[in-house]
Amino acid sequence: MTDLPRGPVAAELVRRLESELEPTRLELRNDSDQHAGHAGHDGSGESHFAVTIASGAFEGLNRVQRQRLVFRAVGDLMDRKVHALQIRAILPGED
Repeated sequence: MTDLPRGPVAAELVRRLESELEPTRLELRNDSDQHAGHAGHDGSGESHFAVTIASGAFEGLNRVQRQRLVFRAVGDLMDRKVHALQIRAILPGED
């Protein structure tokens, strides 16, 4: 895995994604600073993220189905901690 953002929400996102989807590639970027003053920015510094994740679990799935798997893995963090999550879900070897 590459260098990932630090913080309790980012760490929990990574933990859940690794546990549920066993990625071969996981890149998480914290974009919260770009949204300061906008709706959903809670001041925690961990409200908006972008993820690129490669997993064999996406085999045979379309883009929407892949994103649903990611949201399922993230679970209740989307209700409680994360306002926005940009997802790029790919198969291993795709770029």
